[in-house]
Amino acid sequence: MLFEIKHRFTASVLFTVTTDTIKLAVEAAISGGADLSGAILSGADLIGADLSGADLRGAILSYADLSGAILSGADLRGADLRGAILSGAILSDADLIGAILRGADLSGADLRYADLSGADLSGAILSYADLSGAILSYADLSGAILSGCINISSSTRAVFSCVGIGSRDDTLFAFATNKGIYVKTGCFLGTLDEFKARVTTVHGDNVHGQEYAAAYTMIEAHFQLWPTEKT
Repeated sequence: MLFEIKHRFTASVLFTVTTDTIKLAVEAAISGGADLSGAILSGADLIGADLSGADLRGAILSYADLSGAILSGADLRGADLRGAILSGAILSDADLIGAILRGADLSGADLRYADLSGADLSGAILSYADLSGAILSYADLSGAILSGCINISSSTRAVFSCVGIGSRDDTLFAFATNKGIYVKTGCFLGTLDEFKARVTTVHGDNVHGQEYAAAYTMIEAHFQLWPTEKT
């Protein structure tokens, strides 16, 4: 079967190949060094595809099935992934700056050190995803689902972050959820009270414990100043 991968704006053919499936066609394009930025791949069946290091900037991948796909190091800046299935996908070190992931299923995805700055993750499913070291500055996480039935509020300023904090020099995120304020940093995800107890156990009153204590005050003040509705 002849497959032609076209550009979203110009309709020019970016890659053509005769093979059995669109998955094999896309893998052939990537292994051959083809530039797939702006490619139209909406609704494509790419389950388990090896797309590591691919240039997919601005590509349309809406409602594509990428479950279990390997996208480590891929350039997905500005890509349209709304409604895409990315459950169990490997997106470590991927560049997702400004990507549209609205309503995407990222459950169990490996997002370690992925750059999601400014990404639209509203309504995305992120339950059990590994976000260790991921950059989420200015990302829209309204209505996103984190771990089980923890739903981030869609209200204004429902996400608060502190950059470069603690013994890991990591980013701390606080979310207004349907179960109260939740904190995510490193491998920890739990309520604010659970995080306080964890910090007391691990750091006591050392410099990191004192820094986290200051963060608690800021988090509590933030959500008092910007009250949110529970989802």
